[in-house]
Formats: sequence, C-alpha cells, structure tokens
Amino acid sequence: MHNGDIEGGEEEYLGRKYRPVVAHDRAVVEMSSLDPTGTATGSSSSSSSSNDLPSHLHHSSFKKIKVGLQATMRSDAIEGPLPDNTEINGPQTEHRLELFGFDSLVSILGLKSMTGEQIQAPSSPRDGEDTAIAYGRPRPSDVKMGTLMGVFVPCLQNILGIIYYIRFTWIVGMAGISESLVLVSFCGLCTFLTGISLSAIATNGAMKGGGPYYLIGRALGPEVGVSIGLCFFLGNAVAGALYVLGAVETFLKAFPAAGMFREAITKVNGTLTPEPIQSPSSHDLQIYGIVVTILLCFIVFCGVKMINRVAPAFLVPVLFSLFCIFIGIFLAKKDHPATGITGLSLDSFKENWSSDYQETNNAGIPDPEGKVYWNFNALVGLYFPAVTGIMAGSNRSASLKDTQRSIPIGTLAATLTTTALYLISVLFFGALATREKLLTDRLLTATVAWPFPAIVYIGIILSTLGAALQSLTGAPRLLAAIANDDILPILNYFKVADSSEPHIATLFTALICIGCVIIGNLDLITPTVTMFFLLCYAGVNLSCFLLDLLDAPSWRPRWKFHHWSLSLLGASLCIVIMFLISWAFTVVALALASLIYYYVSIKGKAGDWGDGFKSAYFQLALRSLRSLGASQVHPKNWYPIPLIFCRPWGKLPENVPCHPKLADFANCMKKKGRGMSIFVSILDGDYHERAEDAKAACKQLSTYIEYKHCEGVAEIVVAPNMSEGFRGVVQTMGLGNLKPNIVVMRYPEIWRRENLIEIPATFVGIISDCIVANKAVVIVKGLDEWPNEYQRQYGTVDLYWIVRDGGLMLLLSQLLLTKESFESSKIQVFCIAEEDSDAEVLKADVKKFLYDLRMQAEVIVITMKSWDVQVEGGSQQDESLEAFTAAQRRIAGYLADMKTAAQGEQTPLMADGKAVVVNEQQVEKFLYTTLKLNSTILRYSRMAAVVLVSLPPPPLNHPAYFYMEYMDLLVENVPRLLIVRGYRRDVVTLFT
Repeated sequence: MHNGDIEGGEEEYLGRKYRPVVAHDRAVVEMSSLDPTGTATGSSSSSSSSNDLPSHLHHSSFKKIKVGLQATMRSDAIEGPLPDNTEINGPQTEHRLELFGFDSLVSILGLKSMTGEQIQAPSSPRDGEDTAIAYGRPRPSDVKMGTLMGVFVPCLQNILGIIYYIRFTWIVGMAGISESLVLVSFCGLCTFLTGISLSAIATNGAMKGGGPYYLIGRALGPEVGVSIGLCFFLGNAVAGALYVLGAVETFLKAFPAAGMFREAITKVNGTLTPEPIQSPSSHDLQIYGIVVTILLCFIVFCGVKMINRVAPAFLVPVLFSLFCIFIGIFLAKKDHPATGITGLSLDSFKENWSSDYQETNNAGIPDPEGKVYWNFNALVGLYFPAVTGIMAGSNRSASLKDTQRSIPIGTLAATLTTTALYLISVLFFGALATREKLLTDRLLTATVAWPFPAIVYIGIILSTLGAALQSLTGAPRLLAAIANDDILPILNYFKVADSSEPHIATLFTALICIGCVIIGNLDLITPTVTMFFLLCYAGVNLSCFLLDLLDAPSWRPRWKFHHWSLSLLGASLCIVIMFLISWAFTVVALALASLIYYYVSIKGKAGDWGDGFKSAYFQLALRSLRSLGASQVHPKNWYPIPLIFCRPWGKLPENVPCHPKLADFANCMKKKGRGMSIFVSILDGDYHERAEDAKAACKQLSTYIEYKHCEGVAEIVVAPNMSEGFRGVVQTMGLGNLKPNIVVMRYPEIWRRENLIEIPATFVGIISDCIVANKAVVIVKGLDEWPNEYQRQYGTVDLYWIVRDGGLMLLLSQLLLTKESFESSKIQVFCIAEEDSDAEVLKADVKKFLYDLRMQAEVIVITMKSWDVQVEGGSQQDESLEAFTAAQRRIAGYLADMKTAAQGEQTPLMADGKAVVVNEQQVEKFLYTTLKLNSTILRYSRMAAVVLVSLPPPPLNHPAYFYMEYMDLLVENVPRLLIVRGYRRDVVTLFT
C-alpha cells in the first residue's frame, strides 16, 4: 500500500506498525446489507448500514461495514492509490480484488455481485443444498420451533404413552420392583446411548426430511439406509395401530356399555373373584379400531400444518393426568378407593419386590391354563415401545430454528426425564397395591387418580390419539422421503413434490395400520414394533460408530460428548434386546432388512452420498497400500495390473473411446474377474486448452468400461504428442506396488496400409519406454477377431517360449483358460532349441518345470539352425518367403535413400532424428531369424486359438522402420497373436 492511502494514527504491535481502520479508508471493503429476498439492492447509507450490524460491532475499530460488495474497482488500481474522485461503487470500474478471484468469494458468502448482477439467495439446508454463509439481515423462514416445542415436547409425547397408562402397573406386578428397575434402566440405557449417537450425527451438518433414514443412509450408504428406513416406516405404521388399539381399549374400559361383544372374567388362577373383571372383546377392538383409524386418516389428509398446531395441546392433558395419578397415589388408603389398593405401604413394597412370572390368557389375566407365559425377555418386548419416540425431534428437523442445538438437548432431556419418571413410578406402583391388583387391574392408574378416573381416561385417549396422528403423519413422509431419493424404482408411486402432501403414501400407511388393528391384540403387536425400532436404533449407533472410528475430515459434530465405544455399546444393546425379546422375531426382522438390502443393491439406482463405507474403503485402501510398501512383490502375491493403452492406431467408431475388444482382453488377464485395469488415453494439445475435453473424455471412457463390465479406472492425459504423453504415464501412473506392471496395446497393423509413417517411431519409442521403466509388454495382433465371453474356442493355446520372461507367458496362458471362451482349449509349449542340442533332455526339463508350477501343458521341442549370414535362396518354400523378400527389398530401398540423403548433405546416416550406424549383415540376421520363427508358427500353430510369442527388444542403431519390418514379418499370416515381453521379475514360483 502506498503512503497516500494511510490515514489516521498508527499502533505498534510485535515490532511492526499498524494503524486502525477508519470509516473512509479505501482499503476497507464496503458492503451493503442484503435485502430479505436475497436480491441485490443499491448502496445504503452509512447510518443504515451501521444499524444493521450487531450491537457488539458498533464500537469496534471497523467504523463502517456494508454487507454485499458493490460494483467494482479497476484491476490496475491495486497497484496504487485511487484518486479522490474515483467512484468506488461505480459499475464502470473493476474491483480491486479481481486478481484474487473475489467473484467466487462473493458467491460463497451469498453477497451481492460486485458487477451489479443479482445472485439468488442461498437455499435453506433443508433443501439439500450446501449451507451458505450469509451476512446482513436474516432471510425470512418458516422455521420457528425451538428446543422445547420442537424436540422436547414431541419426544415426551411419544415416550409417555399407552404403555405407561395401561401396561406399566401390570409389568411391575409381573416382574416385581427389582426386575422392573433393571428393565427400565436397561431399556433407558439403550435409548440414552442411541440419543448420544443421534446427537452426534445430527450435529454434523444440515438435515433433510426423513429423520433417521436420512442420517443412516448418508452414513452407511443408500442400500443400508433404504433397508432400515423401510423397516422403520413399517415400525411407525404398526405403532399407529398400537396407539389406536390403546385408545380403543381405554375407551371400552371407561365405558363398558359401548362394547358390542362383552367379556367378563370371573376366575383368577382358578379362584372366583368377588366381582367380575370386565375385559374388552377382541371383536370390539377390531371394529372400533378400524373406525378410529379411518377417522384419523381423514384428519391426516387435511394437512400436516393443523396437526402440528394441535399436537402440543395433546400433551397438556397427559401432564395433568400424571399430576392427578401421583396425587392419587399419595392420597390412596387401604381398601380405598378400591379393593387391593393399600396406599404407599412398606408391606406391599416387600411383597412386590420379587418377580412372579406366570401364565396368562390373551387379556393378560393370570390363568394356569393360559396360553401366554411371561418372563423377563417377554416383558422387554412389551415395555420397550414405551421408551421409543426419541426420533420425534429429528423427524422435525426442517421445522427447527437450530437443529444442531435443539436435537441433542431436547432428545437427551426427554430421555432422562421419562426414564427418571418410569423409575420413580416403579417404586410408587410397587408400594401402592397388592400383586393381584397390579395384575388384574389394567387401568390401575385411572383407579387411583385424583379426584376421579375420568381424567386419566381422557389423558390416555388424547395422548394415544395424538401419538397415532404423529405416526400416521410421520410414516408417510418417511416413505415419501425414501421414494424422493430415487434409489428404488418400485417406490416411485410414493414420490411427492416439495411442500405437497403424500396422499398415496398416507393411504398405504393406513392400510398397514388397519391390517394390524384387525389382529386386535396389543401384546402381539408391541414386539413387532419393538423389532423395527431397535433395528433403526442399531443403525443410528452403527452409523455414529463408523463415522467416529474413521474420523474423516468431514466428521466435525458440534455435539462433543460422544465416543465410538458408546455407540458400539448402544448398537450391541439393541441387538441383545432384540434377541432377548424373541430370536424368531429378530431373525424375521433381520431377514426382511437383508432382503430389502439385496433388492436395493440389485434393482436400486446408484447414489453417492459420501457415506461412511466409502470412507472405510478409502482408509482400508490407504492402510493396505502402506502395508504393501514399495518393495518387490513376491511371485505368490503377484497380480497383473494392466495398463490398457486405449489410443488406437487408426480411427474408432464415433462415441467409442476404446477398442471394444481391449476391455474383453483385459478381463482375460484376470482370474475370476479379480484385479484392476487402468485404461489410459492420450489427447494431443495444450493442457490448459484441452482440460475440459479431457474431463469429458474421462467420463465417457469410465462409462464405457462400466458398460463392458470390466473392473478398472479411466485416465486421460493431455500431452503435446502420443510419445510424450505415454512417457509421462509410464513413469507416474499408480502408487507404490499398485503401479501397473503390464502395458497392453494393439499392434499397429494399419501403418503400411494407410501409409502412417509416424507410427514406427512412436511404436518403438513406447516399447523402449516400457523396457526402461521395467514394465512388461503385451501386444495384441488380430484384436478385431478376439473372442468375447460368449464365443467358445476349441483350438490350442500355443506358446513359443524363446527367452526367459519370469514365467509371464505361462501365467497368461493359464489365465486365459479360466475364461469360458478358452476353457475348452489346451496349452502347447514350443521350445526352440539349437540343432545340435539334446532335444529330449530339454523336453524333460521343461516338463518337470511345468509340473512343479502346477501347469498342464504339452511340450514340443523344435530345433532351428543357427543364424546364417545370408539367406539361402529357395530354401524356404513356404508362404513366409514372399513376405521375407518384400521386406528385404523395402529395407534395401530405405537404406539407399538414407545413404543418398546423407551424401548430399555431407552428414552421417540419420534415422528418427538420430545418427545411426547400420550393420547390414545384422539386419539380414534379424530378418532371417524372424522368417524362421514365422514359418515355424505357421507350420505348427495354424489352427491355434491364440499364439503367444516373445517380443524381441528394438535393436540398437536400427531405425524404427526396420524394427517394424521385423515385426510385420513375425506376425505375417498369423490371425491371432500375443507378443509378450516380461520384466526382470518372476511372476510364478515353484514353492508353496
């Protein structure tokens, strides 16, 4: 900054001089406040801007700050001070921060564009978009609910429900005070640990609709999320039936005359009772339950807004009824208000301390001939639905002011409050009445209520109807949220637009609820609900366990009171409780979730939600890579990692980024499809100009690889030419021991036919680069005729094992036989021996070597004359001779042209831009050897399915054109040939 920009006094700090920022300083970035609609507005005055700031900023050293940068200063203004008459906010100038990419910062912060363009207000987190940081006035929003009404009250309303009123006293009578305390503590610990896990996940980012399904799916992946989410939906739908039956049973208990099918029990444990015990008939429960469910569905169809307004009012009668129950407990005396109620008595406390498990009938009345036997495990299944409901707050995440504060505090406060209430109630109920009264009076809470039982009846009915409304409202929205994620196509019928009511999902939920109501037995429904809720809680705990254990950089929950061990303990408790309740129900629930998971994995659409499993795979890959190190891989652990060079010698059909048969051949190099291939293509040009083309080409190549069912990755490299690009690829591709070890490419059969004179130098350069980089090479000739997985081959796989290659050629032949297309073929190994060598000894040695390698192959030894200096005229009377003569003629003409050019320019012989000394006798030797090998292949392997032959390295001081002539002569008239060169490592071993 120039001295002219400095205004005001200076302060010294750490040996440097700084000055305070003043209001009219040009270095201050001026911002204007954002209007409520998120659109750009004109510059505001300094006074209005100041008023928009929080109070603690008015006295800071920043005298004037406007939020939302206006249009812009000249980029060259950054070099020096602005003149006094420069208009900072003028649209005709460029901003001073242009060189620093400030335009992107404007978008991130949601501020007004510096060019005067309007920027749409950042979307709310509940829309599924990234959370934007915005300054200035808050945007208008419908989120108004805080911790109390948004989380604590819904959780309390769902937890304090039907089980407490009409089953809890019976549970105390059956299990006794001691085991009831254990039961409440055990189940409360499970939900408390789940609440901690829920708090950690819910405070790790913004949440959309779907509640626990959204959390589990984004943590464990779409398959697990959908499977557990659908089970949780079924649990909520069945819970609606549970609440409806509870309300109907209470109504029939309060008004027995309303029952159409009355039942009266006169014996308890075979003893006549003084007064008949009225028990609601299952038929009455079914009829009234269906009617109530239909009425509730009509209310739900009216919309969720009215339900959310009325729902908190249902809690008031519940709290008032609890107050009346406890007043009644303290005021109750012996034989008043009913027989068996002793008031708070130490004798009753002692009598009810231990458990008294026994048989009961379907109504829960003790009966020696009853078909239902109760124990601690069965009571866990009956009681656990009383502590469910901790997800009620997370289900309302879209309606909360601050989800990351409200969900942890509200959920855990409701869990601790209700657990404490249940523990206190165990002590009071155990000391209140005799065991017989506890086991026969299902509505003991209403019996002791002060001043009259009707208050409790009203509280029960209102609480259960309110909870049923919550279930019939939440379950369809959960199903709609799963459908809207578009993972499972079969759920498309339940999709809804934003802010629309899920009518079809509501109707489906109502049908499930009515089906459960028809069962009519509350005690049979509760274990089913328990299993689905426990499965969901286990998923939440496992999600937190995985995320906490991996500790990815994105895992930054605001709720700090969590640990992976607590989440693991919570998940273990959920599984233990499931098996305690019923191993049969547990197996059914897990089987259902597994079937849904399997169905989603097959039929579902891929969804990348950044789940924890992806992070786990990444961590596992990193750990495996570190453990592998960079040392040499043992031959027993060697896997082929082919680098498939996709760039063809010639043109491919439009929109086909790779030769179709290259992917088929890559699969042939893997045993049972295991392994990784790297498909590489090179784009000619400047990287800055073709970067976007490279991204598009990489995406196209990845799609094609997936279409060909080949396990591999795609890479696109931009380079000035093919040679430079490949040289960079072969040096840098891969990490550690996961670098590609085999380069696979197509043989350039078209180079002479289409007169592509640049191919020889490029082809030889690629082979030389592979040799220098110590990479094996496999060149496929006749790629167009390579069989796919459906084309079965019946010929032989012939190996011409000429040079030591570490066993690569042998291993490739064995891998070919593992494929269906070559499984009917047999391997033949041809060993080329000198004429005077002992062929039988060589054959025995090779057979013994193959036997030790566990490879079945027929060994054939062929003797070949030592190379001769000159070709004997007429000695080769086969079809290879014509090709040999033509190659001789072309090489001679090429060599004559080189000599003529060199003599005219008075320079040494030049080939491929380099000076060479051509030994014509050595050229003849190479041609002759190649001729003999080609004629041998045609003589013995004309009907082979595929032939493998060693790749000779490019000889020094031979032009690339000559090497292509040698290779053309080698592959002449051989329809399908693999030219293989190993590298200086063994890939097979004799030892176990």
